[in-house]
Amino acid sequence: MRAWRKFVYLAVLGILTISAPLLAHHGNAAFDTGKPVTVKATVTDWVWANPHCWLKFDVKDDKGDVVHWVAETSPPTDIVDRGWTRQTFKPGDQITVIMSISKGGRSIGRVQQVVLPDGQILGTQGTPAPPSKPPANP
Repeated sequence: MRAWRKFVYLAVLGILTISAPLLAHHGNAAFDTGKPVTVKATVTDWVWANPHCWLKFDVKDDKGDVVHWVAETSPPTDIVDRGWTRQTFKPGDQITVIMSISKGGRSIGRVQQVVLPDGQILGTQGTPAPPSKPPANP
């Protein structure tokens, strides 16, 4: 019996040790969160997936060259109550993206807000969007 208890103890300890780095996954260390950047962009792809959705878009830089960006959002379960859907974006949509960008200078970021062509603002944090229609009475 003692050997079995020791094995279980070591197995649990091993699992906890291996899983500890997973908690670091959601850190903001790679992004400059103190200086949000706003860009006018053209959507190239919208990936609705777990553990994060991905917004891909093109931005013209100061020289007029097109820069391809990829920015992560929260998972669908966190943003659906804020008005985001699988159909929110389609290639060619003209949007404004407010994001924290990579400290390393790469064209990657973390979305804070998006302004859609109709002026609707979608955020990734804060208060959920009001329902688009009142709930039906039972």
